[in-house]
Amino acid sequence: MTTAGPETADRPEVPQGAVHTHREIHQQPRLWAEMASRMAKERAALDTFLAPLLAEDRLRIVLTGAGTSAYAGQIVRAALRGTTGRAVEAVATTDITATPLACFEERDRPTLLVSFARSGNSPESIAATEIADQLLDNCAHLVITCNAEGSLAARHQDRTDSYVLLTPPEAEDQGFAMTSSLTCMLLGALHSLGGSRIRGLDGCADSATALLSGDIPDKIAELTDRAPDRFVYLGSGALQALASESALKLLELTGGAVAALSDSSLGFRHGPKAFLTQRTAAVVYVSNDPYTRQYDLDIFRELSTGLPAGQVVAVAGRPDGLPAKHTWLVDGMADADDATLALPAVLCAQLVSLAASLACGMRPDNPFPDGEVNRVVQGVTIHALPER
Repeated sequence: MTTAGPETADRPEVPQGAVHTHREIHQQPRLWAEMASRMAKERAALDTFLAPLLAEDRLRIVLTGAGTSAYAGQIVRAALRGTTGRAVEAVATTDITATPLACFEERDRPTLLVSFARSGNSPESIAATEIADQLLDNCAHLVITCNAEGSLAARHQDRTDSYVLLTPPEAEDQGFAMTSSLTCMLLGALHSLGGSRIRGLDGCADSATALLSGDIPDKIAELTDRAPDRFVYLGSGALQALASESALKLLELTGGAVAALSDSSLGFRHGPKAFLTQRTAAVVYVSNDPYTRQYDLDIFRELSTGLPAGQVVAVAGRPDGLPAKHTWLVDGMADADDATLALPAVLCAQLVSLAASLACGMRPDNPFPDGEVNRVVQGVTIHALPER
């Protein structure tokens, strides 16, 4: 991977209240390059830990996290199923905590629980690993976290059946929303369980650098200057999970002032399309898979005929079949797996959310100053699980 360029392009001064969020979006290419270097240094130790687990034909890999961290698992699930040849599922920590017996039905099945956690201090993050240990006879843990001092890292650091993989410290976002923490943890999972078999992985930092310094930020400004009061994000497979993360980011940074909905490209017609108004902006993530791509292009064209010109855009790694004027092209990702395309593509959603937040008069670093919603979730009571 080549060294990423400058973190920021020549753009207006960062508004007050957005210092952390702006920096954490723009630092990602540099952190991705650093993350790749970290993974190269840990490769031998990781392989020693993972090899005996992956040798188990019945191994079940469960990718888990809450909120954005849950979407991380959904984004990489299909790619890791292909590279490992094992059953890979994405199950939120909130589901494991609330309905544990439904998540872990086979006590004797070897399991690798991959936990994504920015701080590692969310109650469900800790509870999910404890529940897995209680309900499974053979459960190993790969903890991917940004906080070496967090409770999750501390609990697993010295366990022989656990491996704690740390991102660069700067990836522990100080802003409210998860930006660089998400992408660095995604890279950790893709490198750990996919590596060179994941297409496009080595080029994602350069792609993100080109995106931030190119014309996409200006196109995003043109879209948000229209002041849409609701957004729809659509995609298929890994990019549907990216759509879910994109909608969440917009809700978080605007404090709910801008409504956001996500769905699959095919599923959107089955009721959720009622969400559309003439003030809706729609973003369609277009798959690189030739078959799946057809459905993404279909919904893009359909929405383009029903909404005002300029309010429907495609985010894509390849330009074929798309109008250049309404496409945010992610350079260098034409042949990437969709899970890898999601890495630079999510910067588009982060920039949209930042711009919309500022347009609403919010402070993106802390859109909930009264504490209605918190950076690390609060108010959760973990109830004891009866002995099985």
